[in-house]
Amino acid sequence: MTRDAILEAAAQIFRQKGYHAASMQDIADAVKLQKASLYHHVNSKQEILLALLDRALDLLIERMEEVLALDLPPEEKLRRAILVYLQTMLEQRDLSAVLLLEYRSLDPKCRQQHIQRRDQYEALWRKLLSEGAEQGIFAVSDIPLICRFLLGVMNWTVTWYREDGPLTPAQLAHQCANLFLLGLKKRLGEDDRGDRDN
Repeated sequence: MTRDAILEAAAQIFRQKGYHAASMQDIADAVKLQKASLYHHVNSKQEILLALLDRALDLLIERMEEVLALDLPPEEKLRRAILVYLQTMLEQRDLSAVLLLEYRSLDPKCRQQHIQRRDQYEALWRKLLSEGAEQGIFAVSDIPLICRFLLGVMNWTVTWYREDGPLTPAQLAHQCANLFLLGLKKRLGEDDRGDRDN
């Protein structure tokens, strides 16, 4: 039995039952271990939760940094970032649900640690939006706000997206990108003051 297998099983159980309703016995049963044997691999349910949150953020940060490193204009980077984010979240549904819904279950010390890493990820999106604003491509007066709007819209996709629905993750990402890019792109003759007034 590997730690990875335990984490994968725990993510599925946390998504199905919620962190507080899930037990270490549930996780042990899922990986066919005695409960006592499970503690040879992990110390607590909190440790499992933090490891899952770290795993999710590691994956997202790595993929976002790859997008930022591309030699592309900001609007194309944003389109790629949206595609990568939605594909990652929808391909890793269990991990995504834990990331978005269960971080509040962390102990205060662990929660602060997690929030710092989450802010590190959000900073990558702000960097991309800032790049577009500095080049005069995006009309953005409040980058942190736009960042929260964008991530908020994409985050909740995990709760309603169906694999048997009419759109693939890539098609969904394309529509999301169009929505934000059409809203963000500066129109001819539009100045910053006009942007703030609207």
